[in-house]
Parts: sequence; structure tokens; C-alpha cells
Amino acid sequence: MPAVWLNWLEWLHGTPVALAMRQSAWLYPTVEILHILGFCTLVGAAGLFDLRLLGLSRQIPVQQMAAHLLPVAWVGFALAAPSGFLLLLPDAQSIGVSPVFLGKMALIGLAGLNAWVFHARVGRRVQAWNQGVNPPLAARLAALLSLVLWVAVIALGRLIAYLG
Repeated sequence: MPAVWLNWLEWLHGTPVALAMRQSAWLYPTVEILHILGFCTLVGAAGLFDLRLLGLSRQIPVQQMAAHLLPVAWVGFALAAPSGFLLLLPDAQSIGVSPVFLGKMALIGLAGLNAWVFHARVGRRVQAWNQGVNPPLAARLAALLSLVLWVAVIALGRLIAYLG
């Protein structure tokens, strides 16, 4: 593990916010609830869109579904990311080096990359398969990968508490 990373984790662990998260009876659980709500919102929106791409509810136009769900997903991310960072602080030195935590972060990055590639490539041609037909194979594969990645992120997120 690079020394810079370990030093940063040690610094995080000693911040006043980390101390407050450790000492308050309500702060950590409150932030954890916000993190779960944010993650549910993000993964729920992504999952519904993924299911549409996999062929469910073909009567709903993909563009309208994306226009509705993408802002919801961003709200979820905006809630989940900072609350997740706050949850790291009280035990930054052990969680920050955990392979489970690092794996979760890597999978979140892959999920984001998958979404970016989808929107930059396949999503640009959505007019051709917007409604009533099956999306192209590339869109369905991106949706399947997205579902697998988000389920794995959730599983690793839960395992942090048990495996460190």
C-alpha cells in the first residue's frame, strides 16, 4: 500500500469530523441511513433503466425513461458518495486498506465507466430502438453488466462490516 495513501487515511482518521462520527451516538447511524437511501435511489434508478434495456416494458420509450431516471440516479449518487466518504472517516485506517472496500470502489468505477461508454456509444443511436423493439446487443450487454456490477457493489458494501 503506498505510503501517501496510508498517510492520507491516518490524516482522515484524525480529523474533527472523524472524531465527531466516532463520538456521537446518532451521527454515524444517521449518515449510514442517508448512504443507504442514496444507494437505493441510485441503484434503483439504474436497475430500472437496465431492465428496460434488457427488454422489459418495451412500450415505455427508452429516451423518456432515461430522461426521468437519470436525474434520480444523480441525486442518489450525490447523496451516497459524500455519506459514504463520511462513513469511511471513523475507521479510515482499517477500512481504507481493506480489499473488500477497495474492491467496492473499483466496481463503482467500473459501473461508472460502463454507463459512460453506454451513453457515449450505444445511447447516441437510441432513436433507432427507442420503443417497441429490442435494444441492440451492446445495450443489453451494458445493462447486464450494470446490474451485475451494482449487485456486487452492494454485496461488497455489506461485507465491509463483516470482513473489514
